[in-house]
Amino acid sequence: MEIFESIPPHIMQFVIIPLLIMLARICDVTIGTIRIIFVSRGMRLLASVMGFIEVLIWIIVVSRIITDIGGWINYLAYAAGFAIGNFVGITLENRLAMGMVALRVITNKPADELIDHLKQEYHGVTSIAARGVSGDVRLVFAVIKRKDIPYFLKIVNSYNPKAYVSIEDVRTLSKTHQPPEAVNGKSFTHRMRSSLKRK
Repeated sequence: MEIFESIPPHIMQFVIIPLLIMLARICDVTIGTIRIIFVSRGMRLLASVMGFIEVLIWIIVVSRIITDIGGWINYLAYAAGFAIGNFVGITLENRLAMGMVALRVITNKPADELIDHLKQEYHGVTSIAARGVSGDVRLVFAVIKRKDIPYFLKIVNSYNPKAYVSIEDVRTLSKTHQPPEAVNGKSFTHRMRSSLKRK
């Protein structure tokens, strides 16, 4: 390419090529990381699309760049791109907050107010009486969207900061119940924000 022909050879060797290697590897590994997450959640279509893009980048870009990868700086750029790609991929996935999660809340305090509050904000709440190491407890169970986790936890912490909470990914969910998208034009997240401000 003409744009590279005007660049001094030492700049090309020690700056441009390493940067291209790192950037290409970041793109490739970022997509690969997200693809693996999609595979683990059973998102076949999205995983297939990501796999296609990942391999396409590798064939068109990465394989051409690393044909002659000699030099320690290129090795460092390759390794740095791989590390950064993993970090960026996981960060993007967390930002997207796709999918559903199952939350279990175990509290040794009376949970009637907490349960009523959660039911007002989110109707898919199940609670049962249980017995733990420290005595009688209440187990509260709900399936929500990942993006709603912070607000759900704020409600729980406002009633019992020491409540034990576990979170697990949900791969499939029956059609008999789905978390509400909106009630009276307000999303679940918006309603929880409002409720927390009122407390």
